[in-house]
Amino acid sequence: MGSPVTVATCALNQWALDFDGNLERILKSVELSKCKGARYRLGPELEICGYGCSDHYFESDTLLHSFQALAKLLESPVTQDIICDVGMPVMHRNVRYNCRVIFLNKKILLIRPKMALANTGNYREMRWFTPWNRPRQVEDYFLPRMIQEITNQETVPFGDAVLATIDTCIGSEICEELWTPNSPHIEMGIDGVEIFTNSSASHHVLRKAHTRVDLVNSAMTKNGGIYILANQKGCDGDRLYYDGCAMICMNGATVAQGLQFSLDDVEVLVATLDLEDVRSYRAEISSRNLAASKVTPFHRIRVNFALSWSDDISTPTNEPIQWKYHSPEEEISLGPACWLWDYLRRSSQGGFLLPLSGGVDSSSTACIVYSMCLQICSAVWDGNQSVLNDVRKIVNDEAYTPKDPREFCRRILTTCYMASDHSSQDTHDRAKSLAEEIGSYHININIDGVVKAVWGVFSAVTGRMPQYHVCGGSRCENLALQNVQARIRMVFAYLFAQLCLWTRGVPGGLLVLGSSNVDESILSAPPTAELEPLKEGQVAQTDEADMGMTYAELSVYGKLRKIAKAGPYSMFCKLINMWKDICTPTEVASKVKHFFRMYSINRHKMTILTPSYHAANYSPDDNRFDLRPFLYNSAWSWQFRCIDEQVSKLESKEVNFRLEDVV
Repeated sequence: MGSPVTVATCALNQWALDFDGNLERILKSVELSKCKGARYRLGPELEICGYGCSDHYFESDTLLHSFQALAKLLESPVTQDIICDVGMPVMHRNVRYNCRVIFLNKKILLIRPKMALANTGNYREMRWFTPWNRPRQVEDYFLPRMIQEITNQETVPFGDAVLATIDTCIGSEICEELWTPNSPHIEMGIDGVEIFTNSSASHHVLRKAHTRVDLVNSAMTKNGGIYILANQKGCDGDRLYYDGCAMICMNGATVAQGLQFSLDDVEVLVATLDLEDVRSYRAEISSRNLAASKVTPFHRIRVNFALSWSDDISTPTNEPIQWKYHSPEEEISLGPACWLWDYLRRSSQGGFLLPLSGGVDSSSTACIVYSMCLQICSAVWDGNQSVLNDVRKIVNDEAYTPKDPREFCRRILTTCYMASDHSSQDTHDRAKSLAEEIGSYHININIDGVVKAVWGVFSAVTGRMPQYHVCGGSRCENLALQNVQARIRMVFAYLFAQLCLWTRGVPGGLLVLGSSNVDESILSAPPTAELEPLKEGQVAQTDEADMGMTYAELSVYGKLRKIAKAGPYSMFCKLINMWKDICTPTEVASKVKHFFRMYSINRHKMTILTPSYHAANYSPDDNRFDLRPFLYNSAWSWQFRCIDEQVSKLESKEVNFRLEDVV
């Protein structure tokens, strides 16, 4: 006899502290879940307040408003006759926890606190929350009066417990707990839990989706069971893009896959699965059955409710599917584009202004904006009224409907080529060609008049005029001449962003987009700032010459510094083996020293970096991902001395080998 259960998970585009919007999206997801026959609805981590509240978690207002929103959910007719699993912060005995609140028909069944907090990379949960360190223990939680008046409950269970419904047993995990070596689902599964839920706020990093899916499928392959994962999506007010990928898996096979990049604020996945398939799968795993005979049982909260509608064997169930992954190129194109869309519509601005230099980095940024336009047009054509409403608000036209991505791009993207005497015809032509291809509103500016005015003031005050290095000037003069041009371009960018729409009779301002190189793929256009004089009409200055290292080398340094956590000496030790066929130890030492000198001299610039999209684990963003000093002793005397000592030993060994060969 079959035991089909219907469950739902979702990906919601929540926004930190947007309690009205968050509540609306939660209710819509519950409504869609019920319409599709689900009896259990799972939502993302901390979905009521939005995951990215950061230090607002310290505020009592955040706790208060979360409970107020919970009260609205409990009272809503939409949430009746379905188990709802929502996320919010809860203070228990003066300790703040990251919790799941699970309720049914105006009764709270369980408040389940997170037991393993995410505290690496971009995550700082230990700053705001405390993990629940009492496995399998449950305490009484005294509800606020506003909740008691709705539920008629004075206390509810708080802690590490599972739900025992009429037909199955359900256990919860919260995001990071899936990623830990001793995940709760292991012991829960051995103790007979058949359905596992995971509410996540997992942000996009290139290829991270592969790891997430593998973790879920491998967990259920070993232990059997149904695993339901919900995730946040979109930009909720920070540098991160939460990339959805809600999923449902059974016995190691994916049965439902959500979108990774989407402009839909609410996405619901529903699957009907047969519990007998879980039971038969587990029956022949003898090692699991032996472990089950001696497991310490979880506290079970009995729920007089069934996830199955009937024992009808004719109920169709979901079959396994093959997960469809995006290519790295697609991830780069789609992820930042979705993040930009959220940033634009939530900032209430009229579009973007991009200084388009004709180089690879700014051209890539322009292409990402055009990718955003493609996704917006596709969503509108598919009938997404919410996206259309946002589009009309941005372009200030209540009757507007985008018909073509290029036409829409012209409305919301202004590109600007800022030429000087040092700009080449090649970069001018590339910028113009790309602007025409994507349809942006393109303008040309010549900054020479302003640059000369600045130096005229300087000369009038000091009686001196700096010269470029190629004209005999010092390094100090050369940098000053370049910095004036770069800063004037920045001033022009913000000036035109503020007034460009005004000149066209359109209200509002533009968000300035910038780009910088952590590493760069060099095509037919060598990266250059074009801040020094041309040589016979051609660019003589290149980024690599200015840096004293290639972008290929910089990419290696960046990954070793951040991902491998290598200081100067460790990096040298790794590179003498990696580059043994192309560099001597002395050359490796010289390169490593040069990198760390330049890194320490320039690190302070990260403190004024404007918000940027986080996409890779070697990002140098010091806001919360790459936390390091900005004032260094750039001599690195102790570290470099260790490198020199190692070089001497290696050279001595090399000499001895040669002497032996001669003998």
